[in-house]
Amino acid sequence: MLIKVIDGLYGFIWDDYSENNCNTYLIDSSKKILIDPGHAHLFGHVKRGLDILGMSLSEIDIVLATHGHPDHLEAALLMRDTSRLAMHRTEYDYILELTGSTSRKSEPDIFLQEGGLDLDDDHFEVIETPGHTPGSICLYWPAKKVLFSGDLVFPQGVGRTDFPGGDSGRLKESILKVMNLDIEYLLSGHGGVIAGKKPVQENFRVIQDYWFRYL
Repeated sequence: MLIKVIDGLYGFIWDDYSENNCNTYLIDSSKKILIDPGHAHLFGHVKRGLDILGMSLSEIDIVLATHGHPDHLEAALLMRDTSRLAMHRTEYDYILELTGSTSRKSEPDIFLQEGGLDLDDDHFEVIETPGHTPGSICLYWPAKKVLFSGDLVFPQGVGRTDFPGGDSGRLKESILKVMNLDIEYLLSGHGGVIAGKKPVQENFRVIQDYWFRYL
């Protein structure tokens, strides 16, 4: 399902619960950034959305992965000949440890790290948020007050920590790290978009009140 979040920002929301896949987001600005492209065999829904927008895969400048699980990263290989791939160095090392893969096509062109990320006219903040995986990141767009949270937090939920490399204590620390940001749009890896400062704050309150007791 293609939705327009705000001008220059689109969501390809995965709403078929018969198969696991993630939400994908497109920033259409001075650079065209595709965040978390999802599974390769389920990429058709993103491709159809791009077709509606009149955009080809070759126009994507950067594919950015919040973390390396296949339901977020796998389809990045479909764009390796035309787009740069960005992820955290710790996450790439984590993928290599799990898979043993050393394919040059899977190696990122950009290693993300905590701090500012300037892509032409747009400034972003990369926030290291381990817990779901060791090298998970969130991407914050201050000018638009948008947080791309990957699998850190969802609508009334948090990322799993029972996969290899998961750590519930670190996940809680990471949530505390982002919850006081000025956020108008919370765009997570799974579930719907949370729009509005009060709904975003209420979602973090629910997470604190309920989920923190289990982390």
